[in-house]
Amino acid sequence: MSNEINEFLTYLEVERKMSKNTVNSYKYTLIHLEKSISKNLVNINELDFKKFLEKEKGNHKSKSINHEISVLRKFLQYYNKENILKSIDLSKTEKMLPKYLTKDEVNRLLNIELITPLDYRNKAMLELMYATGLRVSELINLKVNDLNFDNCSVKVMGKGSKERIVPVSNIALKYNELYIKKYRNTILKDNLLNELYPNNFGRKLTRNGFNYILRQLEVKTGIKTYLTPHVIRHSFATHLLQGGADLRSIQILLGHESINTTNIYTHIINKELEQNYIAFHTRSKKGK
Repeated sequence: MSNEINEFLTYLEVERKMSKNTVNSYKYTLIHLEKSISKNLVNINELDFKKFLEKEKGNHKSKSINHEISVLRKFLQYYNKENILKSIDLSKTEKMLPKYLTKDEVNRLLNIELITPLDYRNKAMLELMYATGLRVSELINLKVNDLNFDNCSVKVMGKGSKERIVPVSNIALKYNELYIKKYRNTILKDNLLNELYPNNFGRKLTRNGFNYILRQLEVKTGIKTYLTPHVIRHSFATHLLQGGADLRSIQILLGHESINTTNIYTHIINKELEQNYIAFHTRSKKGK
C-alpha cells in the first residue's frame, strides 16, 4: 500500500471521523485499484482509468464499479487530481436500484415462531431494525440503555460518531421489553455485556452472526430475495415513502449526510409507477 493511500485513510479516520468499517472499505478498494492499474494512484492518467473500467465491467456488477469510482474520485480530490475523471463519461455505468421486501414479505420475516429465548431475541431485534431502518453496525452496537421506552425512541451512534434519536414503533418496543425482561439474561449465561443483543454464547453479536440469522430465516420463510441488513433498511425507507413520508424525514431517520443518498428511493417509486402504467393502462402497450 502506497504512502499516499495511507495518508488518505488517516485523513478519513482523523479529519472526517469515518467509522472503522468505512475506512477499511476504502482501504481494500484503493489497494485493489492500485494493484489493477499497476501504478501509484496519484499518477494515473485518463488512459489508465479507461482500461481499468473496461476490465472491471467484465468482472463486476455495476454497483461495485460505482463504489470503486466514488472512492477513487474522493482519493483524487484529496490530492487535487480529480480532473483525471472529468473527461470520462460515467453515465453509462448502470445505477442499480436497491432491493427491498414487499410488505407481505416483511410480515413473513417478522412472523417468527416464538419458542426459545433466541427466537424472542431475533423477533425483538428484527422488529427494531424494520421499525427504525438502522444499519447493521448501529444495531449490533446498541446498548440496553439506548432504548427509551418512555419516549418511544432509540439513541443511535451512526457513521462518523454522529448521534441521532430515532422513533420506535409500539410493536417493536413491546417485543423488546418482553425480550429484555424475560429472555436476555438467559442468553447472557452470566456474562456481563452492555450490548442489547448478545449472540448464542452470551457475547457480542457480530455482523457475520447477524447475517447467519438472516440465512436461517430466509430458509424458514421461503422469501426469494437474498436477505441482507441493507435489504431490511431499504424496505423501511421504501415503505415510508410509499406511505407518504417526505424525503427529508427519511434522510434524517436513516442518518444520511446528504439528501442525494436518500434520493435513490424516489427512483424506486418512479420505477414502480412506470411498471404499473405499462401493466394496467389499456393504451400503454406499444402499437396501441
